Amino acid sequence: MEKKQNKSMNLLERAKAPTPKFFRRLRNIGLVMAALSAAIVTAPVSLPAAVITAAGYVGVAGGVITAVSQVTTKDVNDETD
Repeated sequence: MEKKQNKSMNLLERAKAPTPKFFRRLRNIGLVMAALSAAIVTAPVSLPAAVITAAGYVGVAGGVITAVSQVTTKDVNDETD
C-alpha cells in the first residue's frame, strides 16, 4: 500500500487542520498553565520574587505547549483518534 505524501502546509493551514486528541488535551493544559501564571503575575497582593519568577516561567512553558499542540496535525492515513 502506497502512502500519500502530504503537501507542505503553511502555518494557517496547520492551525486549521484537525488536531489529535492527545494534543487537544495538552493544548488545554498549556492554556490553564498560562492563565494561572497570568493571574499570579498580575495579582494585586505582594508576592515573593521567587513566586513571580516561577509564574513567569510557567507562563512561557504553557504558551509553548499551547502553540506546539495547536499546530500538530492528524495524519491523513491515521484512522485512530
